[in-house]
Amino acid sequence: MGFRIKGILRRASVSTIQVASKGGEVPKGYIAVYVGDEMRRCVIPVSYLNQPSFQELLSKAEEEFGYDHPKGALTIPCQEDEFLNIISHFNQL
Repeated sequence: MGFRIKGILRRASVSTIQVASKGGEVPKGYIAVYVGDEMRRCVIPVSYLNQPSFQELLSKAEEEFGYDHPKGALTIPCQEDEFLNIISHFNQL
């Protein structure tokens, strides 16, 4: 699979996410989150929610946004490259 940036499919070590600026359907077993200054939409497996490092991101999101996220979906308060780095390790476990 890979991830999408500006409509281009690119290979990455994170093969189970998609990064796209436009909304769309989220496949069963996945969740859409927004990350970075440009609020990129990432579609990630729900299994990532159980990872300790992702739990830390969720805690930061709760501290910053509470349960009122600006895009109406889960917003993660970190840079896109940092987010991709964190979740890239999930596939290596």
